[in-house]
Amino acid sequence: MKADIGLIGLAVMGENLVMNMESKGFTVAVFNRDTKKVDAFVEGRGKGKNIIGTRSLEELVAALKPPRRVMLMIKAGSPVDQMIDNLIPLLTPGDIVIDGGNSHFPDTERRAGRLEESGMLYVGTGVSGGEEGALLGPAIMPGGSDGAWAPLEPIFTAISAKAGDANDPCCAWIGPGGAGHFVKMVHNGIEYGDMQLICEAYAVMRDVLGMGPDEIHSVFDEWNRGPLCSYLIEITRDIFTAKDGDGYVVDTILDTAGQKGTGKWTSQAALDEGIPLTLISEAVFARALSAVKEERTAASTVLGAGTLEAAIDKGRVLKDLHDALYCSKIMSYAQGYSLMAAYSAEKGWNLDMGAIAMIWRGGCIIRSVFLGRIMEAYRRDPALSNLLLDPFFKDAVGERLGAWRRAVVFGVSTGVSMPAMASALAYYDGYRQARLPANLLQAQRDYFGAHQYERTDRPRGEFFHFNWTGRGGSTASTMYNV
Repeated sequence: MKADIGLIGLAVMGENLVMNMESKGFTVAVFNRDTKKVDAFVEGRGKGKNIIGTRSLEELVAALKPPRRVMLMIKAGSPVDQMIDNLIPLLTPGDIVIDGGNSHFPDTERRAGRLEESGMLYVGTGVSGGEEGALLGPAIMPGGSDGAWAPLEPIFTAISAKAGDANDPCCAWIGPGGAGHFVKMVHNGIEYGDMQLICEAYAVMRDVLGMGPDEIHSVFDEWNRGPLCSYLIEITRDIFTAKDGDGYVVDTILDTAGQKGTGKWTSQAALDEGIPLTLISEAVFARALSAVKEERTAASTVLGAGTLEAAIDKGRVLKDLHDALYCSKIMSYAQGYSLMAAYSAEKGWNLDMGAIAMIWRGGCIIRSVFLGRIMEAYRRDPALSNLLLDPFFKDAVGERLGAWRRAVVFGVSTGVSMPAMASALAYYDGYRQARLPANLLQAQRDYFGAHQYERTDRPRGEFFHFNWTGRGGSTASTMYNV
């Protein structure tokens, strides 16, 4: 019996993907560097199932039907390159290597070029949904070599989550090169933003309104029945009910957050492209600030809050927080989609924004009712330049704008750190203004560095320099933007 696909890496995600594939009727060959894991898996969860345990890469490749499909679920970075080095001599033209980890998209593009030079195909695919998603149906975002999708589509669409009335698979071909891993990276960046926004609302409830876990649970339970309905709101609700011998688990967890790099990559990509990804970047920095726990603890004993008096109407504050969270979430997606549009244009990926929203509707960490609205927005206008300009989202923000402002003012007045929610509002206010104070900024640049400026009464693309001090000459700096 030959296997339909091979999978390397039997950690949590790898094991559960194998179980998912087998449950959909596929035979899977597995390999792990520590072969004891192979034996334990085949004799444990995989016993009696169409799973072939192998104890070398040679044995794995020999167990596969042509074209051989080999999926890597291993740590991103150099381990992926080392595995590719070991696989290439064993594969033949037309075989497909799939990287299902969180690899950086430039690495995926480089690896695709290398495999294609040898006549093989390479796919970098985002897989989102965690342990449960991998087992029951994740969101899958594959991209890479032309010709790789047809042999993979039956497997990936079968194991993916399903969403909507039509039970659509949460999986579609994203595009060439590193497009799949790029879209997964942006997904994770939006995930960073969503989580930070929820934490800021929680901080107001806990630190200002004096609410305990039971009461906070009730609020998130209510929020999960409305427009904020989502996986992250759902699990946040459930977190506030968990207890151990020391009480509520959430209250015993140290306030230092980890990160594995995808949020940082998203911010770096935005900086490279000049896209204002302010909310997601603030979410990344908030995790960095949380990491300096000892410094913050020391600072808390010497730095005052200087809070302003704020009237507290708990019901009103909670309603405002709900609306502020919803509006800020819209900003996060608007920024993330702007970043995807910029890279799509630069690299010629031709990303289908509506299809990406469809993929994210189920299985993934950021799945929510909200994503259906994004899918509809891009179906109405596939060339939509910013989500805020879609009629639904324009009206949704407009109706809640006062509440959003009140929530941010309340948080700032009472000394709560709200970097994501406040930066989201600042982005909205900046985006809606026809005239920003950047004219002064450009005057400053021209004053000290002769960097030139454009004029309001002249066509775009004409540049001028003014001799501000009377001591400078007419020579100006070369005009360029990074």
